[in-house]
Amino acid sequence: MALTGLEIYKLLPKTNCKKCGRATCLAFAMQLAQKKAELKDCPDVSDEAKSKLGEASAPPIKLVTIGTGDNQVKIGEENVLFRHDEKFYHPTGVSVTIGDDLDDGAFKDRLDRINNLKFTRVGTDIEIDLISIQDKSGDASKFAERTKEVCGNTHLSLILDSTSVDNMRAALEVCADKKPLIHGANSDNWEPMAALAKEKGCPLSVSAPSLEELADLTEKIKGVGVDDLVLHQSANNTKDVLQGLTKIRRAALRKSFRPLGYPALTYMGNGNPGREIASASAFIAKYAGVVVVDSCEPWQIMPLLTVRQNIFTDPQKPVQVQPKLYEVGQVNEDSPVLFTTNFSLTYYTVEGEVEASRVPSYILAVETEGTSVLTAYSGDKLNEDVIAKAMANAQLDEKVKHKKLIIPGLVAVLSAKIQEKTKWEALVGPKEASGLPTYLKTTWH
Repeated sequence: MALTGLEIYKLLPKTNCKKCGRATCLAFAMQLAQKKAELKDCPDVSDEAKSKLGEASAPPIKLVTIGTGDNQVKIGEENVLFRHDEKFYHPTGVSVTIGDDLDDGAFKDRLDRINNLKFTRVGTDIEIDLISIQDKSGDASKFAERTKEVCGNTHLSLILDSTSVDNMRAALEVCADKKPLIHGANSDNWEPMAALAKEKGCPLSVSAPSLEELADLTEKIKGVGVDDLVLHQSANNTKDVLQGLTKIRRAALRKSFRPLGYPALTYMGNGNPGREIASASAFIAKYAGVVVVDSCEPWQIMPLLTVRQNIFTDPQKPVQVQPKLYEVGQVNEDSPVLFTTNFSLTYYTVEGEVEASRVPSYILAVETEGTSVLTAYSGDKLNEDVIAKAMANAQLDEKVKHKKLIIPGLVAVLSAKIQEKTKWEALVGPKEASGLPTYLKTTWH
């Protein structure tokens, strides 16, 4: 049963030393009770308190690490059901499958395509995290051979997918140092699979058709000394998986139900890439730790990674670009000058349309604390004084000779004030960035 903040406080040193980063021991106790702090943050806690509080103060969802080094994937340790309550901390790992039954040419081609699933969006590099090696051949030596080949030719972390203990052992012999996720434990083979996970120090995925069976299995496996677990509810449709993920998260957070206090893995391959990516996107939102997909074409994976990037961006800290003057193309003293805010999505949307116009231009990203044009304007973070200061810092007078500034159509109301403040002519541009190519080719002069 979860302890209250006051019950936890009674077991703390009560010195208010602030070593934990909180103002008082009571404040620290309250955060422990809310799972927003860890007991290890208090350097002076007694052994007695550690024994009593260790389990009670542990995160409701255990942190599990797959892989090693810079490419390891951390999942779990989330504290809220909804992102706006705080934020989500560990982005869902995205894994693409590769079968060990492919011929040499097809296997190499698919591995190369998986390794190249990298993109740049709003100035951020995004890519998949894991490769799921599937034991489709049923041959231990084949499975081990393909696993070794993947290990030597990828930077991604690994998932080994097999229900055969012998085949799993063979694969682990060539990659255990990579700390892959062992995926394949179930009610029939959990004991030898758990022994393998314990021996090799690897996390273990546990599969069952119902949450009750999952909870029972995690307790048994934890009892033999394996606690780095990932849950996998084997269901046949998106609805059942989504409901299961939601129930797991609620049980862990609302009920402090430890047998389900682990991150979850989902797999919904059905031969239809569109449906598969749509399902995986839903699972990222609620509440998968890892999603495994068969799709490996860029046009299939890019939307999935975009959803993840949006979901796991801190809503209290908008993604921003550096506020400064940017050059698009081979600019000169006659090039047009546009301004927008330093909200990444806004800036890169504008930049993309300017590039599409093929008209070399300057874009002035104005500091608005990473908010969009209308949001910044309504909050008085975007006004003639802010714009004038940004223009002066960018030394625009030395860059161009025409003294004309293209302003977003959504803030046309600022045109007169900008002209009065800066002595530049304010040209009202289109309301939508998509109108910029036509504007720059036909209206700008």
